[in-house]
This record gives sequence, C-alpha cells and structure tokens, in this order.
Amino acid sequence: MIVCLRRVAHTRSGDKGNTSNTAVIAYDPAFYPYLKAQLTAPAFKAMFGGVITGEVERYAVDGLQVLNFVAHGALGGGVSRSLALDNYGKALASAVLRFELDIPDTLAGLLRGPPP
Repeated sequence: MIVCLRRVAHTRSGDKGNTSNTAVIAYDPAFYPYLKAQLTAPAFKAMFGGVITGEVERYAVDGLQVLNFVAHGALGGGVSRSLALDNYGKALASAVLRFELDIPDTLAGLLRGPPP
C-alpha cells in the first residue's frame, strides 16, 4: 500500500548557514527497512525540485531507525540572507512528510494518523 511518510515516521530539523539537516525517525522498527530502501538522498532532493542546489548526503543510523539528511545549498544562501520566510530547515522537514512510501498491507495496523 502507498502511504505518506507522515504515517510511518516523524522528522526533526536544524539549519546552519545554507545547509539544512533533517532527521527522519521511523515510528516502528518494522517501517525502517522500507524507509531506508525508498527514501534515498536523490529521492529526498527530488522532492524539492530546484530548491536544494547542492549535494544531499544521507546517513543511516540503523540502531535507532533514523535517516539523517544533510542538504547543502538548501536555504537560499542562508536563512539570514534569504528573503524567503519559509526557507528554514523545519519547512523542508515538514514538506518531506508528503513523500510516498510503499509498505506491505500487513503493517497497516502500525500506521499513525488518519489516511489522507
């Protein structure tokens, strides 16, 4: 079944200069293999079109079921330099929750929140 990321994980973010950091944390360890296989660095970058101008690095923290994304060139030159009010790391972390993930129907009972 296809579900939005927000039903299987939550995010935390930070930003410094023109770099954004987004952690994607699985609600349940059963979701993590699907999250790790499908939410790659290129998929993360593609979600934002041309907003992220630099490289995206992904770090997997398997013991905690966390993927950490470091997006360079993601904040319009830097939060204090940009006129875009929503160019903060928290905006990127919120937006990635729309990512669509394919998980087995057998995990439906572990999903969080209402379906869209």
